[in-house]
Amino acid sequence: MTINRRTLLQGTAALAGTLALPRLASAEGVLKIGQVNASPAADIGWAKQHALGIEAIKAEFGDRVEVTVVDNTFLPQDAERVFREMAATGHGLIFGTSFSLGAPMQKVAPRFPDVAWEHCSGIVHLDNLATFEAKYYEGMYVAGVAAGHMTKTGKLGFIGGFPIPDIVGPGNAFLLGAQSVNPEITCNAVFLNSWFDPGKEKEAASALIAQGADVLLGMTDTGVAVQTAQEKGVFSVGYASDLISFGPDSQLTSVVLDWSKDYVGAARAVLDGTWETESAWDGLAAGVVTMAPFHEAIPAEVRAELEALVVAVGSGEVQPYAGPISDNAGNEIVPAGEVLSDGDVRGIDWLTAGMIGTLG
Repeated sequence: MTINRRTLLQGTAALAGTLALPRLASAEGVLKIGQVNASPAADIGWAKQHALGIEAIKAEFGDRVEVTVVDNTFLPQDAERVFREMAATGHGLIFGTSFSLGAPMQKVAPRFPDVAWEHCSGIVHLDNLATFEAKYYEGMYVAGVAAGHMTKTGKLGFIGGFPIPDIVGPGNAFLLGAQSVNPEITCNAVFLNSWFDPGKEKEAASALIAQGADVLLGMTDTGVAVQTAQEKGVFSVGYASDLISFGPDSQLTSVVLDWSKDYVGAARAVLDGTWETESAWDGLAAGVVTMAPFHEAIPAEVRAELEALVVAVGSGEVQPYAGPISDNAGNEIVPAGEVLSDGDVRGIDWLTAGMIGTLG
């Protein structure tokens, strides 16, 4: 039995079977919801924003839902076990919140076709496995414009968790935004191969600053890049949460993620019996991506420009991936007059010209 819209329309018997999905989550009619996180629970960052998604579900549905959350589950074998146990114990809706949880979800989901699975940052869809994602690159382009106005050295620093499209693409957009201010700006890129390694991230941030970077962006699950920038007297851009508490003098802005729309929407659809597998991908216009307040260190006229740019990027009037764009090996990626397609944006596996580093 599958739970997509096509099955719902295949007749009365199939309809009755599919609508049983949320009803059978528990004998009391309560929908059991599970969430699995690759990172430790935290007060800020990626994991925190997903925790707020769960809180939004609780606030919306109250005693109609029962929630189980398991944090710090990065190893595939551990994740597979946790997913399997959740599904076997009556959880009708299960969220996986990291790209790295994709393989375990893809393995377990077909064994539990009556369960609705939602994978954040996922790229594989099954009859009962949907994905939701944010257009991080929109916010990063705006943040890059801010960085372009504020850098004195013309050198930026980028720290990514893993060299995957969800990280590489926004990193490129950050530099492209800065280069819209000054085409000569460059960016050194470092990938930690970890979502949460504060010590390694601290070393990377310090090294980037030593190489001349005076604006740092960290796409990990910590506030270390912002904090290090504060300590070293350079600027920074936060990610996932507003990290101003880590860098009251350093943070130019944060690209903040609000997943409540995706979480509440999925829970409502399961409760209503209308859930289907789909790929949600929203950005500034939908409020899934927002910008933290722009720092007063940014000149007032530039702040006004940035506020207008948020609207223009969200509406599509300004396209961060408008050509001409080449990669850092000199290959043309987007010709002049063209815009990178959504599919190609979501599959970015190249560093833009001016990015110093590799994906290896």
